[in-house]
Amino acid sequence: MGKPNRVNQTVVSDFLLLGLSEQPEEQPLLFGIFLGMYLVTIMGNLLIILAISSDPHLHTPMYFFLANLSLTDACFISASIPKMLANIYNQSWTISYSECFAQLYFLLMFGGLDNCLLAVMVYDRYVAICQPLHYSTAMSLQLCVLMLGMCWVLTNCPALMHTLLLTRVVFCAHKAIPHFYCDPSALLKLACSDTHINELMIITMGLMFLTTPLMLIIFSYIRISWAVFGISSPGGRWKAFSTCGSHLTVVLLFYGSLMGVYLLPPSTHSAEREKRAAILYMVIIPMLNPFIYSLRNRDMKEALGKLWGGRKTFFLP
Repeated sequence: MGKPNRVNQTVVSDFLLLGLSEQPEEQPLLFGIFLGMYLVTIMGNLLIILAISSDPHLHTPMYFFLANLSLTDACFISASIPKMLANIYNQSWTISYSECFAQLYFLLMFGGLDNCLLAVMVYDRYVAICQPLHYSTAMSLQLCVLMLGMCWVLTNCPALMHTLLLTRVVFCAHKAIPHFYCDPSALLKLACSDTHINELMIITMGLMFLTTPLMLIIFSYIRISWAVFGISSPGGRWKAFSTCGSHLTVVLLFYGSLMGVYLLPPSTHSAEREKRAAILYMVIIPMLNPFIYSLRNRDMKEALGKLWGGRKTFFLP
């Protein structure tokens, strides 16, 4: 891949995040919309965590991982949106070198953790439906904590390695990033030095955080489908599969948005398309997750009702 002439190299102290729009008249609207979505996401996921932790009936593996998914979603959106809101409010589009790489690290880590948790959650449903007699032993508390710890390690180490490798890259004088966050691919386009190792790292992380969890999810749902269709009672089939409905909805939204960008031919790529996809999986899906998991789950509705002293919340129909 050709790089700009080395005479254009400079010591980069900050980058420019061009955001979603460069039109001044659109900034107040964007600020209001994303501030609202951010607050709803934080409040929604916090309510899920509080409801699960306060209700002993929800102290099960499925809700243990759901609480951790809610925490991850809250952290994931917090890695990018507050900085974007601060830039709009201050009318300043810069992000310092250290802030950019810190943001990149947290986005990679929590984004990868999201994928790992979705895969672990479908494994929980697989054991519950396909091996119900062994569920209590196969999904013990010790194993759940071990799987969660493995998810943290498997996402933290590659994210840290990728971030550290990027700090070795020499950047050119041109430092505008056409996104509202520090996108690794956009950063590499600003490089004046060799980036083959970084590009290989992006591919490796894509296989680790996207392809592998997706394959595990697909395989698990195939086995779950076989088990469900083997149930003679229609009511039993519906009850078994309904426990996977919320998770399946989140998986389709999350991976559908990612594949809509990254599996399309390079000729169809554009900054605007990538921005829309990023908004979907970085902002909208974390915001929708609490609604998806609570509106379709009677236990969550009851727990949220108890949390609010028996009063209905905006999660309850």
